Amino acid sequence: MATNAEIAARLLRDAAGFFRSVGEQNAPLKEHMDNNAQAFEVMAERVETDPLGEASFGQPAPDGGDETPQE
Repeated sequence: MATNAEIAARLLRDAAGFFRSVGEQNAPLKEHMDNNAQAFEVMAERVETDPLGEASFGQPAPDGGDETPQE
């Protein structure tokens, strides 16, 4: 049986796929949708690797990447 964190990560990844699909079908929105997709992918990764971790938006990611989600 899947855990809540696994289901949440799957839903976040599915949402990221939706945003990417919308962006591919609408060039003026592509950059914005790609940013949204990236934010959902970051959260999916966080839920999978540290489901009880505290959010530190605006802080550098442990791997040095920028994890500030874009709207």
